[in-house]
Amino acid sequence: MATAAIIGEELRIEGYWLAGALVCPAESRYEAAAAWESLPTDTGVLIMTPSAADWLADRLRQRPELLTVVMRT
Repeated sequence: MATAAIIGEELRIEGYWLAGALVCPAESRYEAAAAWESLPTDTGVLIMTPSAADWLADRLRQRPELLTVVMRT
């Protein structure tokens, strides 16, 4: 079964665990990169805050099968 994950600022993503998502708080480029590296291989959907999407833009091509979504500001 595919996993849904979310990366971004803690205050913006904290409630997603209620829906069963893997919540990966990241307040900086370094933390976002660490969260990216820790994503399970069965992650099928990645939701990101706008900041996290900017921080991870160059890494997203590494996993083209991953459906990515950027939250609205």
